[in-house]
Amino acid sequence: MEKFNDMYTTSVLIDNLYHDTEGYLEKAINTWQNLPTSVLMKQPSPTSWSASQCLDHLNFYGKYYLPAIEKAILEAQSKGSKPDAHFKSGWLGDYFYRLMLPNTEGVTLSKMKSPKNAIPSPEHDAKAIVAEFIDQQEKLLRLLEQARTVNISKIRIPISISPFIRLKLGDTFLFLIAHNQRHILQLERALEDLRI
Repeated sequence: MEKFNDMYTTSVLIDNLYHDTEGYLEKAINTWQNLPTSVLMKQPSPTSWSASQCLDHLNFYGKYYLPAIEKAILEAQSKGSKPDAHFKSGWLGDYFYRLMLPNTEGVTLSKMKSPKNAIPSPEHDAKAIVAEFIDQQEKLLRLLEQARTVNISKIRIPISISPFIRLKLGDTFLFLIAHNQRHILQLERALEDLRI
């Protein structure tokens, strides 16, 4: 994501995040939902997540962040929040965002252990998980559009692991969509391992 003098142009930032999310949604609609359940649930190894487990993990975070973002945007709109032309990440938000990012080869540089409650079960309804992921990405696109009407620097979202730590809305979007990218790359590697 391109910055100028440590700042993003807000409209360009939202455009880029929207484009990335739209791409993940298209993959889910055009490819993943058409795969057999057995393929979606096949783990490449006993310690690796299946494609549907990767999506289940993302859905877990979507269930937390999407309602929190929606509520914060609605509150900001009701208070007359206006968009700013530029967005500057907070130091913590930028740190979390960069922690999630893969390098240019699509490899995640930081290994992170998921919290216990975010580790997906190998026993699940794979088709329902793909459908939920599609619903969540459609909602995320709507929220990104709504974010154009408010100041994404002034709105704060509590993070999932601690309600006392709050990130700017712009940083929350950056982190959430980078987290999606991280696990979608993992999903694609799982499918490649199965030669799909």
